[in-house]
Amino acid sequence: MRILLTGHDGYTGHVLTPMLLERGHDVTGLDSCLYDGCGFSTGKELPVPVIRKDVREVQLDDLRGFDAVAHLAGISNDPLGDLAPQTTYAINHEASVRLARLAKQAGVQRFVFSSSCSNYGAAGDSYLKEDASFNPVTPYAESKVWTERDVAPMADDKFSPTFLRSATAFGVSTRLRGDLVVNNLVGYAVTSGQVLIKSDGMPWRPLVHIEDISRAFVAVLEAPRDLIHNESFNVGQTAENYRVREIAQMVAEVVPNSKVTFAGDASPDARNYRVNCDKIREVLPAFDPQWTVRKGVEEVYDAYCKHGTTSEEFLSSSFVRLKRIRELQSAGKLDDTLSWRSMGRSAA
Repeated sequence: MRILLTGHDGYTGHVLTPMLLERGHDVTGLDSCLYDGCGFSTGKELPVPVIRKDVREVQLDDLRGFDAVAHLAGISNDPLGDLAPQTTYAINHEASVRLARLAKQAGVQRFVFSSSCSNYGAAGDSYLKEDASFNPVTPYAESKVWTERDVAPMADDKFSPTFLRSATAFGVSTRLRGDLVVNNLVGYAVTSGQVLIKSDGMPWRPLVHIEDISRAFVAVLEAPRDLIHNESFNVGQTAENYRVREIAQMVAEVVPNSKVTFAGDASPDARNYRVNCDKIREVLPAFDPQWTVRKGVEEVYDAYCKHGTTSEEFLSSSFVRLKRIRELQSAGKLDDTLSWRSMGRSAA
């Protein structure tokens, strides 16, 4: 299968791309490459052809000849979404819907959208299935909800969208992010001895390893069309829902000489959702998640130690997406809409 993978140079893309290649797929990446050199960067690029382009600039000819688009590109978390809400909507919603429309026009048969369990937002303590109501509380989550809403009606005999609502990601990648809850708590523990909780620790979160997110994409891309046509799937494992303070306790048990602490301004978090992920395993037996949060904590701890991550590095733009964006803007490389200025990527 010939696949265009947007956001291939990001956190999940660095895991999904090799997985697709190993299974014999022909992968082309598309990315604006905002995060070159971030995380555990090795300096080696993924061995695929790359269209270095902002997803907002994609043209019809970029999409011709592909069997599927796996769409990961976007503003990737709530802090960034809050920094530039209108840009978040422009990239995550408007550009995603436009991409789907162009893909359909170009004859692409499958469109797999990286949605989010953040769609459920302020949802309480009950387990939520795919038919649960959305209650997004951030621009990031709203943008994902709106994209699902606007892409689903495009489905027909020749164009088959699927919506993968991933739980909160964790785990090691070359482009490791330090601003996701598991990775963040482990990073603070390793570099400061404190498992620092920035909320009251009570919100529920479903968690999923990026390898398992990648396995979900593979399973959908390879599934019979009738099983995944215009369907949404919560991606994770029902057993892997935890309160933030439960995750913190796991981290304290794994990282020697660390203890759970709360930030001075810790307060309740409106984002609270507990998700049922049984549907994807029932519909797609090929999806076989391998990771628990506990195993992931151990993996991330080992990676930080092996890398020799310092507190200064962990809190820098190398691991924090928001700081990376602000750094590029301060250097005059990105404008207010998060578009590259004329000096281009070569100056990044």
